[in-house]
Amino acid sequence: MKRQNEMVESFVNAHRTFITNLEHSIRLLKEDIDETAEMGRMCTDEWCLAVEHNLDELTKVVYSISEPRWLTVEDSKRVSTLRRSIHDLYAKYRSMPREVACC
Repeated sequence: MKRQNEMVESFVNAHRTFITNLEHSIRLLKEDIDETAEMGRMCTDEWCLAVEHNLDELTKVVYSISEPRWLTVEDSKRVSTLRRSIHDLYAKYRSMPREVACC
């Protein structure tokens, strides 16, 4: 039983670290999109492709997260918040004016 509890604790810690890193990645991408939108600068094709690629990859990762039965309610809420955040970020990116979001 002790070994099983250690395994679950290890999984929980790994899961939390993974979620924290995803939150950080989404935050960085959000800052980049916000900065571009606020400055009203023209983006390059490379920037648009990179942002779309990163959004697509993060979306795949976030929506493929399964929620194990040992997850706490708080951890489950973090996953839900991540899903909502990536959805909102994609919507914000797609709603940027054509001059700014060139894609």
